[in-house]
Amino acid sequence: MADLITSEEMLVDRMTTPSQAVVQAVSELDGDVLVLGVGGKMGPTLAELLVRAGARRVIGVSRFSDARVRTHLESVGVETVGADLLDESDVDRLPEAPNVLFLAGFKFGATGNAPGTWAMNAWLPGRIMRRYARSRIIYVSSGNVYAYTRITAGGADEDGETEPVGEYAQSRLGGERIAEHLCLEQGTRLLIVRLFYATELRYGIIHDLGRKVLDGAPIDLSMGHVNQIWQGDANSYLARMFRLCSSPATILNMTGPDVLSVRELAASLGRRLDREPRLEGKESDTALLGNAARLFDKLGRPETAVDQIVDWVAHWIRTGGRSLDKPTGYESRTGSF
Repeated sequence: MADLITSEEMLVDRMTTPSQAVVQAVSELDGDVLVLGVGGKMGPTLAELLVRAGARRVIGVSRFSDARVRTHLESVGVETVGADLLDESDVDRLPEAPNVLFLAGFKFGATGNAPGTWAMNAWLPGRIMRRYARSRIIYVSSGNVYAYTRITAGGADEDGETEPVGEYAQSRLGGERIAEHLCLEQGTRLLIVRLFYATELRYGIIHDLGRKVLDGAPIDLSMGHVNQIWQGDANSYLARMFRLCSSPATILNMTGPDVLSVRELAASLGRRLDREPRLEGKESDTALLGNAARLFDKLGRPETAVDQIVDWVAHWIRTGGRSLDKPTGYESRTGSF
């Protein structure tokens, strides 16, 4: 099968090779780019993409609990700063930057740690807005802030009802509202990006399903429909979004264009892995879904098709490719993660 990804080096290269549109957008930036939460799932490849696109200076901030991430980032030209963003003295010491990508958030493990979840997702956005009041800030939030929508409706758009389920989602909406308030009070240029499930080969919903299909584990169908966007495409969008920051804030959904059936994804993976999926339960007529048509109108549709991602994931899993062991928890209808 052509065009398969057979190593982590190929995978990272695929997600960090800039398009001409990304190179053009980065060339128009007025100075340094600061990536807060660079040590998370999306941060390393996004920071590397910015470097490869020609950003003058990319500074990545994280606690760097995995030292290998810091070593890799420095090897590709990202300057790193070790900091705990919940420590005010650490935030005060951060370098100035006119362009800020705020990726930091807390989801996995939120259940049982409500205080930490609210501190990270609701208190910290206000702290960052104060610290970088004169910068342009892209704040990556979550599609979990929306109410579940009917499958036939195609997903919530930016005017959709917010009805966050569980404390993770509630804290995310709280953080957005605080950021919006300070955006208006200070005139800070802000873009809030509500992300629905970026995916690559080492994690993501398709990865989760592929592992379960290969291992013969049951697949819960109660959250029977999802969105997916290839992480490389999500990176590309984020690198081009600074011009969309505004006061009052702009809000944009970021996800793929399709409402995907979990049953059909599992079947597609099963055919590629020569396994029969173990399906349990029945699809609900609602799900957590987003409509990203406004993003597509501004920056075009994502380049990577779902069938391509399924091909890549199946081959990756079948050949023993590494997992980040960070299940998405997409199937939760209670908001517990």
